[in-house]
Amino acid sequence: MILPILIYGNPILRKKCIDIDKSYQNINLLIKNMYDTMYKAKGIGLSAPQIGLSIRLFIIEYNNFYKKKFKKVFINPKIIKNYGYDLISKEGCLSLPKIIENIKRKNNLIIEYYDENWKKYRQHFNGLLSIIIQHEYDHIDGKLFIDHMNDLKKFLIKNKLKIMFNLKKKKF
Repeated sequence: MILPILIYGNPILRKKCIDIDKSYQNINLLIKNMYDTMYKAKGIGLSAPQIGLSIRLFIIEYNNFYKKKFKKVFINPKIIKNYGYDLISKEGCLSLPKIIENIKRKNNLIIEYYDENWKKYRQHFNGLLSIIIQHEYDHIDGKLFIDHMNDLKKFLIKNKLKIMFNLKKKKF
């Protein structure tokens, strides 16, 4: 089932999400619906808060340049270490349609998480996968990629966001 994606301005996108446990109802159906929604929206990642749920869950599916598919569910993730050189890449977001900006993030991360079968992992990711994971992780911490922009950039797109999303005075 395709789920509605929350758009910038919805307060759920700014909430820090809570952990879930094995008793969480219909987790596999939720994950399937999240993938269906992400595919329909032509995204490469989707977090639970983007569909209105304040839980620590996100999904990713990304095909790299070598046609190798990376598809993973992250439940209750925790970034252990964010390190390496700064990598600047263009980011967009399903909750901020038509906004694409250069964002600086660290090139490497170590993250602990559970998959959909509640198997625990501790993994290292780098490059673009690290960037995608950090982007989705931000969502479950109540952050958006625009929060990583410098003050001048925020100022320059502030009016654009207000017009696009019919917002009154909105603080980033």
